[in-house]
Amino acid sequence: QVQLVESGGGLVQAGGSLRLSCAASGRTFSRVAMGWFRQAPGKEREFVAAISWSGLTTYSADSVKGRFTISRDNAKNTVYLQMNSLEPGDTAVYYCAADLARRPIATMVRIGDYDYWGQGTQVTVSS
Repeated sequence: QVQLVESGGGLVQAGGSLRLSCAASGRTFSRVAMGWFRQAPGKEREFVAAISWSGLTTYSADSVKGRFTISRDNAKNTVYLQMNSLEPGDTAVYYCAADLARRPIATMVRIGDYDYWGQGTQVTVSS
């Protein structure tokens, strides 16, 4: 069983930066692949980025590639999403998720692939 808690969201101006954190419970965290998703008002939840259990492999959605970076620190049981050059279109609730299956990171773009989810943290980017 894995419990996830996101933090670090807030209100920023366009062009600014935020770093989201996702704290995980349980000693199995180091062997669990992780992902970030986001959901804007009136829209479906969409994939943002994923990272392997080792942290050596990452994959990001085209919409955030070059601006967002996913990373993890297994010693701290935490996964991060560094968001730079934020745009108003990035405004959404951001969710952290865990995937117990071993699959290529580039295929981890579907909500149904993930087994555990956090409660979400709001990110608002003003013009």
